[in-house]
Amino acid sequence: MDASILELDALKFAKLAVVNDQIGKYKEAVFYYKEAAQALIYAEMAGSALENIQEKINEYQERVQALYSTVQAQNIDPLKSKQHLDLERARFLVTQAFDEDDKGNVEEAIELYSEAVELCLNTSNETTDPNLQTKLKQLARQALDRAESLKDSMAKSSSKDKPSAPNKQNQTQPTRSFLPLGPDFSLNDKPSAAKPSQNSEPPRQRYTAEEIEVLRKTSKINGIEYVPFMSVDLRERFAFPMPFSDKFGKLALSPKQKNMFSRWVRPDEITNNPTMIYTVSSFSIKQTIVSDCSFVASLAISAAYERRYNKKLITSIIYPQNKKGEPEYNPCGKYMVKLHINGVPRKNIDLHALTGWIPERIAMHSDNQAFDKESSFRMLYQRFHKGDVLITTATGVMTEEEGEKWGLVPTHAYAVLDIREYKTLRFLQLKNPWSHLRWKGRFCEKDERSWTPELQKYLNFDPRTAQKIDNGIFWITWDDLCQYYDVIYLSWNPSLFKESTCIHHTWDAKQGPVKDAYSLANNPQYRLDVQCPKGGAAVWILLSRHITDKDDFAQNREFITLVVYKNDGKKVYYPADPAPYIDGIRINSPHYLTKIPLTSPGTHTFTLVVSQYEKQNTIHYTLRVYAACKFTFSKIPTPYTINRRINGQWKGHSAGGCGNFRDTHKNNPIYQFNMEKAGPLLVELRGPRQYSVGFEVITVSTTGDPGPSGFQKKSSGDYRCGFCYLEIDNLPVGIYNIIPTTFLPAQEGPFFLDFNSVTSIKVSQLQ
Repeated sequence: MDASILELDALKFAKLAVVNDQIGKYKEAVFYYKEAAQALIYAEMAGSALENIQEKINEYQERVQALYSTVQAQNIDPLKSKQHLDLERARFLVTQAFDEDDKGNVEEAIELYSEAVELCLNTSNETTDPNLQTKLKQLARQALDRAESLKDSMAKSSSKDKPSAPNKQNQTQPTRSFLPLGPDFSLNDKPSAAKPSQNSEPPRQRYTAEEIEVLRKTSKINGIEYVPFMSVDLRERFAFPMPFSDKFGKLALSPKQKNMFSRWVRPDEITNNPTMIYTVSSFSIKQTIVSDCSFVASLAISAAYERRYNKKLITSIIYPQNKKGEPEYNPCGKYMVKLHINGVPRKNIDLHALTGWIPERIAMHSDNQAFDKESSFRMLYQRFHKGDVLITTATGVMTEEEGEKWGLVPTHAYAVLDIREYKTLRFLQLKNPWSHLRWKGRFCEKDERSWTPELQKYLNFDPRTAQKIDNGIFWITWDDLCQYYDVIYLSWNPSLFKESTCIHHTWDAKQGPVKDAYSLANNPQYRLDVQCPKGGAAVWILLSRHITDKDDFAQNREFITLVVYKNDGKKVYYPADPAPYIDGIRINSPHYLTKIPLTSPGTHTFTLVVSQYEKQNTIHYTLRVYAACKFTFSKIPTPYTINRRINGQWKGHSAGGCGNFRDTHKNNPIYQFNMEKAGPLLVELRGPRQYSVGFEVITVSTTGDPGPSGFQKKSSGDYRCGFCYLEIDNLPVGIYNIIPTTFLPAQEGPFFLDFNSVTSIKVSQLQ
């Protein structure tokens, strides 16, 4: 990290420490002295030129030790009585009532004022402390006066405009206005007839019935319901006369946690003046009994980002908040965190869950994914310093001996704190979330030979000072990271894109084959039309599989991807025909990001196909499109309303093979169907995938002149493994025969013949 930034942090913390020290807030002072000392330690490691820096560090640490006894004495002070805590809850009720009052939510304000009055009066009767009684009665009088005033205003307003009984009833309903955090969403909403395909979600857009069902099914995670975070949740109620208790009870402690912790307690049970957030700092983030290293690494870089760019990232998702948008302590005990899970922000972990930023995974040692070391570094370097991206990296599987040799933890996530270039060398500064155990390879703190004075100055790093304390932070070259680490995880700022929309969908396990290597007929498919301006544009599509069980996330046996075709937005039936414009890599990550670079102006139309490898289970997912230009995005509709399936088989004599085998071809099954009304027709043949299959449609007779739509014979084209189809835009009224075959004779097995049309079709078997 930059020494000058760390010096400023130390100065800020030191000032806060001194202020709290002077006014007797010793616990807060201890915290800030420790933060100031830690910032100076990091600054010294980063090559700070401050005079007497070590003396300052010692001074702050000595003051911490001196205050410890005072802090312990403060902790011995008796905790506030139940009546004092009731007063704090009453004040919070009144504060929340003021907020509702300001917003014009009269009924809510009156209810909160009334509850505050009742709590104050009940508590006043319980206590014998005259000073406390005075405070309670004053607060009750203030709340009661305002509640009565609001009631009078409502009564006057109601009597002034009194046209009729129905309208009067409507007038008594409070008007609720709030800015949407996304579309106003309810799992109980009546669905719209269809979801309009458009480039951004308007504030009041409703979800389709299918999307509501998807979000309902994936709202329960590990048996606990995490309902979508709606715009109305910005007005979630946090004030109650009694301390809030979660209906699901307290979270169970793991065996490791039970060894260290006794039980869950409320903040007011251990301290008299709880504070929600002192400051945002990545220094104090350390992985101990939280088992998910990626979560801790994500917290560290998110806190570092918020500090570095002075933009709310972590603190913006914690509620309740004061008028400055800062999380505040709630004496009533209820809090809410907005995490981005399973397609939408939800109340209740990776960086995407914490921030809602766009996740991307770069594999450095994959047989399927090309990795360009040079261009990847250039991209990371530029985007990191613009504040466009948060970065973590992870090691892969390695032996215990290898880990010990290089100072690395196998399959472990590290936060990326900085990226630098010096002459021909390229460096990344990493943080082990354990806050100890550092890299032991080139340019570690003990490799003093590599650390020239010039390099130390440029990277603001003093290896001798670093040897005195292992804080888990180290520099590593880009080459070594590419060699010894496995994956880079990026989280992109969604504000890079002007336009965004999403669709939620379910892919049933019964739809289509286990492997879609031969047929995409049952894969979910979408049309994307992009209006590319001059100078080009970028379009990103994020496929996110919904997770509803921790074992699913841990094991993650579902391999998903997105394949992009340039097919005029039409449905794709064969994986390789046409050839994919962008072929997807099937990975078992919950997120898959596809990037479509556009260079020429005009309309670009794509077909997006969701794909799986060895599909075993029903999956719920969200497709979200981000773009810097206008686009439309919708599920490809099917024109067919009637489906008819015929079960058949090739067996013995009837397994005649294709037309190349004249003697036996005539023995194949023959079906006849009657087209009573002209219209589109889709015929699909599904057989054993080890056989190449095909079919012919032969005109027997037509009613009237068929015109240009008429034909004598049409085929499904080249024989293909396990699946083929024929789509006719306008089939004339008439009688037709269809002959399904395998390529070779004597290939026995069952088959399905599917007829899809807009009018009823009569089908019979001739032989």
